[in-house]
Amino acid sequence: MAIIGRYLLTPEIFEILENQNPGAGGEIQLTDAIDTLNQTQRVFAKRFDGKRFDVGDKFGFLTTSISYGLTHPEIKDKLKNYLVELGEKLTAEDEGK
Repeated sequence: MAIIGRYLLTPEIFEILENQNPGAGGEIQLTDAIDTLNQTQRVFAKRFDGKRFDVGDKFGFLTTSISYGLTHPEIKDKLKNYLVELGEKLTAEDEGK
């Protein structure tokens, strides 16, 4: 999977990433590389006030997409109707077991 976000990084980050040991979840973590970069040069950040999503696995990516879709003016109503219908179908299937 990938990071969905905004970063402005210097080219030095790529060498650090190439040599980075896997971190959480056995993945190469950009945040670990940024921490390493911070040991040799200043790193700046901006506080984000909002909802954070973890798209580092398939389930997180899907739930993030659904959450975003439910706020998007062009598709939110169709997506909500689909999810309600799907929920009803799954409930009926569970009751039939």
